[in-house]
Amino acid sequence: MSIEVNKLVVHYVDKQDEETQIHLRNDEMSVNDKVNVFIEQLHHAYNGKPGKGFCAFSSDKNSVVASALQSYRNQELGFWHVTEQATEVLKEELNKYAFHETGYLVFCHYRYIATEYVLVALINIKEHYAITSDLNLSAAKHLDITRMQLAARVDLTAWDVEAEQNRYISFIKGRAGRKVADFFLDFLGCEEGVDAKQQSTVMLQAVEDYLSEQQFDKQEKDTLRKEVFDYCNDCLATGEDAEVSSLSDTLSKSGDIAFSDFYKDQGYALEESFPIDKKTVSSMVKFSGVGGGVSVSFERKHLGERVIYNSQTDTLTIKGVPANLKDQLLRFYEEQ
Repeated sequence: MSIEVNKLVVHYVDKQDEETQIHLRNDEMSVNDKVNVFIEQLHHAYNGKPGKGFCAFSSDKNSVVASALQSYRNQELGFWHVTEQATEVLKEELNKYAFHETGYLVFCHYRYIATEYVLVALINIKEHYAITSDLNLSAAKHLDITRMQLAARVDLTAWDVEAEQNRYISFIKGRAGRKVADFFLDFLGCEEGVDAKQQSTVMLQAVEDYLSEQQFDKQEKDTLRKEVFDYCNDCLATGEDAEVSSLSDTLSKSGDIAFSDFYKDQGYALEESFPIDKKTVSSMVKFSGVGGGVSVSFERKHLGERVIYNSQTDTLTIKGVPANLKDQLLRFYEEQ
């Protein structure tokens, strides 16, 4: 197991009649195998969340969380007291918004490989049902980890060595219209830094321009796009930033000019390392769209071969319809 849990505290949050109620646990949880497995699941679920924002503590915002964490790291404050202070700030911020959130507020200090994190997540509760041995229905509640929307993580290692880059804190931006980003920035006392979507978009443009400049054939381009996409997916899985040097190693195998030199010479506004936006990089290997009751998705490498687009007639022709779709279509016409 790659996760090593140092501290874990869980409180309960309930908001009714516009007032947030906090039920504090009195102490830290004992760390055991179950705790390690739980945090490992939480870690991977958080890494898999798309649409994250990145930020850093700001002297212009509420500094309670930042000061408490720093005191904890200086061994001046216990972890439970950090969570107590942070929870009080969370309560104040929740009362400003029309968020009717109920769930368990998890604070965890853990190490994953060589990086230390503090994760803060408000996890909702979901009921599930089962049939007992005597064929009766039973109900129980569980933590709905996969659907968490209110969560942020401080990369303590990056805070130590790369604080000036202003992206050592990540947070889930959440569903549109909920102002979750504003809420978490205010709660943590942060200002947003690197824009993962913007950086991923710049990276994609730089990669496409590089592939065209080097005059690779279609198959070579498709292969390199897939390798870049796989690298970005690995970064998302581990929660690490993409590195231009690693991208260059992948792309420059057959080119006359290294990608790391190309993007600098062309003046792309791309950081040496940057967070990945999952939806943006997916467009590197896949075309997809939804509208008017039609949903279409196919691998980019098929465009021009199995999939033909005619811009004059605005039609898409698919050669070799997927077997399951073909079966549905044939049965439909047979029944007419």
